[in-house]
Amino acid sequence: MTLITNAFGPVSTLGKMLDEVFEKDGFFNGKGLRTLNGTLPAVNILETDTGFVLEMAAPGLNKKDFQIELDNGVLTISANREVQPQEGQTFVRREFGYGSFSRSFSLPEVVDLNGIEAEYVDGILKVHLPKVKEAIPQTRQIEVG
Repeated sequence: MTLITNAFGPVSTLGKMLDEVFEKDGFFNGKGLRTLNGTLPAVNILETDTGFVLEMAAPGLNKKDFQIELDNGVLTISANREVQPQEGQTFVRREFGYGSFSRSFSLPEVVDLNGIEAEYVDGILKVHLPKVKEAIPQTRQIEVG
C-alpha cells in the first residue's frame, strides 16, 4: 500500500479513497482528519437494523483521553495524550508514542442524536448510534385469510 504525505502527515491512499466514497454518499464522510503524529486510528462502521456502531482502534489510551463532540450532525472524536519518560529514564529506541488526533464524521439523518452513547473497552472506542424509530424496519407476520 502506498502512503502519501499531506499537510497533516502520512495518509493511506486506500483510506483516502474510502473517505471520498463515503463523502460522495453523504454518509459518514471522513472530513476533518487531523493528526499531529502522522497516524490516525483505524475505524470500522457497522450497521444493524436498529443503528450503527462506530469502532475506533485506540490502544493505550484511557477513556478520559477522548473528547467526543456532536455539532450540527457532525460527530468529532479527538484525543490528546503525551507520554514522557520518567525522571532518570531516556528512550534508547522509540517506535511508538502518543500524540493527538481528531476525526469527524457526518452522521446520516436516520441517527437519533439524543441516543448516542460511547464506551472504551480493551483498546476499542465504540460509539453506539441508534436509528430513529421511523428508520427501523418494521416486520410482522401477516396471516392469510
